[in-house]
Amino acid sequence: MFPQTESNPVGLSANATIPELQQSKTAVLNTLASKHSRRSYEYAIERFIAWYCSEPRLTFNRSVVVRYRSFLERLSLSAATINLHLSAIRRLADESAESGWLSPELAIGIRRVKGVKQLGRKMGNWLTRNQAQELVNAASKTNLRGWRDGAIVGLLLGCGLRRSEVVGLDLDQCSRERVAGSL
Repeated sequence: MFPQTESNPVGLSANATIPELQQSKTAVLNTLASKHSRRSYEYAIERFIAWYCSEPRLTFNRSVVVRYRSFLERLSLSAATINLHLSAIRRLADESAESGWLSPELAIGIRRVKGVKQLGRKMGNWLTRNQAQELVNAASKTNLRGWRDGAIVGLLLGCGLRRSEVVGLDLDQCSRERVAGSL
């Protein structure tokens, strides 16, 4: 078994202050490779910190995150949006614990906050499998540009890449087997 440790070691705070949360936010954002993820997480964390500051004397713990989840649900946000916010807060708690500003027990409690159940509702216009195949096949196969366009559409559809990710893609980042399997 593991040796018993103190519940609050010397120098380890049970609660993170606002400047410490801001520093943890910066550390979380620095771990994200995608600029889109950084933008989403930054917005979610900033929104949480603003809510956290507006509430009277809260400790950053599981019950506060559950209250924040309820607050987000009352705003009638989609399940995906609420779950994204909760993911950002979980990462914030993990980073705060890694930095010693939050006890590991509190971070574990925050990590255990359940997300909102997604009911499988698709929003927007979705292509059927046949429509997607027709779109890939619509590219001309008579010249290199047509082959390139077909490959780009295949990457967009098959791999779920964003346009900016396809544009920034280098050939050495692809393996022929992985790309061919997703088309």
